[in-house]
Amino acid sequence: MSTLKPTKDFSPAPFKPPFWLTNAHLQTILPRFIAAKAPEYRRELLKDSLDESEIAYDFYDADETQTAEEKHQKPLVVLFHGMEGSSDSHYARTLAHAVQHNGWHFVVVHFRSCGGVPVKGQVFYQAGDTIEVEHALQYLNKQYQTVYSIGVSLGGNALAKYMSEYGEAALCQAAVVASAPVDLISSSQAMERFLGRRIYTPYLLNPIVSKAIKNNLTEDEIKAIKATNRISEFDDIFTAPRHGFRSKNDYYYQASALPHLIHITKPTLIISAKDDPFLGATATRGDVSEHVTLIDTKHGGHIGFINYRNRKFDLGWLPSTAMRFFVEATKTDDDSAASA
Repeated sequence: MSTLKPTKDFSPAPFKPPFWLTNAHLQTILPRFIAAKAPEYRRELLKDSLDESEIAYDFYDADETQTAEEKHQKPLVVLFHGMEGSSDSHYARTLAHAVQHNGWHFVVVHFRSCGGVPVKGQVFYQAGDTIEVEHALQYLNKQYQTVYSIGVSLGGNALAKYMSEYGEAALCQAAVVASAPVDLISSSQAMERFLGRRIYTPYLLNPIVSKAIKNNLTEDEIKAIKATNRISEFDDIFTAPRHGFRSKNDYYYQASALPHLIHITKPTLIISAKDDPFLGATATRGDVSEHVTLIDTKHGGHIGFINYRNRKFDLGWLPSTAMRFFVEATKTDDDSAASA
């Protein structure tokens, strides 16, 4: 019987930007201004796992012919985006073009209320919603023979927790998790540092507050939410109670992937930059199973990983590392023997 090769020896090209590009905040902010334009996605609107809100699936299809009864034979890469992200986020655009260049299919699965589609139910999105991840992958597995998943930031925590909870039943053959706050308590504290409060928090918090106050709230709830100036305050007032948690601390504890990573049984790559201003505690070798590969880069910021080559900025390290991992992680012993 064919068995998957272990991924512990996976060794990507090192990420080494020039010295003038090593600043964590430059790594975090600059990519949104230099990433390629979004491709022309094909959008499908599908109901969420609760059959309440519509979810936007934005596909960038590979060139492949098939009959209505057949599954696509070329692999599909599924992206679960970060907080208030979408298919127009810089990392989504970069991944879309890189995956398509590789001849594969790509799709961004939006969380509730994201991608320009308003939420219709009472539930928005939260960092540990593995049921919604499973719901999306069930739909996609009906159409594609091979499915890989990438999760970044909040979506990365959700994907990592999904791989942990579902084990062998996880509906993607391999997963890559990048810049994920797998320990939400310490990550929330990191976001309350000076630059986090002044630069990043307004960028993330303002749009979700705007959406929340339109969702059939009482006057007292609207007043309380408008007064928040930290993500942790918003989570305590809105995210936690809306999603059945007792408090923000209960939410952070239950939704964090870190305590569960030891249970992952399918190939998973977790990439974290040591200078990421959004992250607190990250996974160590003792926190994860033998099926997890950890890459901790010295630089990269939050979903940055921007380099400079041939007089041009280059965002290719993350997508090329992810796709190489997918190929190597899903090789079987039989594949290796045949190529020897």
